[in-house]
Amino acid sequence: MLLEGKNALIFGVANKRSIAWSIAQALSREGARLALTYQGERLEEGVKELAATVPGTVTLPCDVTRDEQIASAFCELKKSFNHLDTLVHCVAFAKKEDLETNFVSTSRDGYHLAQDISSYSLTALARAAEPMMTQGGSIIALTYLGSEKVVPKYNVMGVAKAALEASIRYLAYDLGPKNIRVNGISAGPINTLAARGISGFTKMLEIVREKSPLKRNTEVSEVGDTAMFLASHLSRGITGNILYVDSGYSIMGM
Repeated sequence: MLLEGKNALIFGVANKRSIAWSIAQALSREGARLALTYQGERLEEGVKELAATVPGTVTLPCDVTRDEQIASAFCELKKSFNHLDTLVHCVAFAKKEDLETNFVSTSRDGYHLAQDISSYSLTALARAAEPMMTQGGSIIALTYLGSEKVVPKYNVMGVAKAALEASIRYLAYDLGPKNIRVNGISAGPINTLAARGISGFTKMLEIVREKSPLKRNTEVSEVGDTAMFLASHLSRGITGNILYVDSGYSIMGM
């Protein structure tokens, strides 16, 4: 029960196969009380069904592209949580057409959209969470190797993840004096609904199985357990870092 008495807010749960839900399960297993957000009516029912399987879980609507919805979500959260210990950011989006063509063809609007949802939202959420993290805290964001190396067809999402990782470092510096730690988890490709929108995703899984030191793909529960570690006191000296959970694929040169 490493997180007993702790409160965690998780953005990005889409369905039972999403990485965000695996993180939610890992945090709950160690004693954390959860709050889950959903974006729009399309996801509301599914998120609430998952929340119902974990007694005491709070659900909140929130579109991370709208500052008034972020403010409203945290206002509602204060009615259930008197403080916040962990914020988990599992939010990313890019236009389908910008993931199917070459990066050089990325539209201006598509670039702005990917950056707003996938990168800037972390800063907006951290700013809103800071006043509730009165006892210190841990902010965790999901990223991917496409932030630093070219992954064909990952395109504008890779650039957005690079901005996200830079944001993690700057936020870690800003929030460190308040004992709020900010870290990222760079997970290997996992067969989620969002990942299936990337052209050639099946091939990505095959390459990781072939080239990674562990000769297998990343399991979603491994990412959940890493997030649990980052949320707990066991990681109290770690901030501004990216932890790779990818069967070792990121260390390979060829």
